[in-house]
Amino acid sequence: MSRIRAAFHDPDGTKYGIPTFWWKGAPAGYATRRQLRAAGLRPGGQPVAAQILWRGVGGNRVAYLYRVELARPKRTATPAQMRAITAALTARRTCRVCGVVRPYCIPRSLGECVDCAYPMKGAA
Repeated sequence: MSRIRAAFHDPDGTKYGIPTFWWKGAPAGYATRRQLRAAGLRPGGQPVAAQILWRGVGGNRVAYLYRVELARPKRTATPAQMRAITAALTARRTCRVCGVVRPYCIPRSLGECVDCAYPMKGAA
């Protein structure tokens, strides 16, 4: 075991307070939030069960792990929530100046679509 891996190996949690593993060294049964989301799960209110530590740019990095068997299925949006999300995304794509719904989100820095912000010179 390398020195870096040995520095982050604390499966009992005596050094860091919770069980700690090195990069790609966590045992089966633990998952990050992204891994849970990819599996259609969510933490479901459970506390952080363990962590992964590794050396990264700017110092040590951490990823928190949750127990897979305690995870719950992801919640689905209601039809009313889906309508609200669709309306909000359409509003982000609608130009305030010309009123056209664009295939991209209107840049907040411009406040209008690119065609209105930068009209072509000499267009007839």
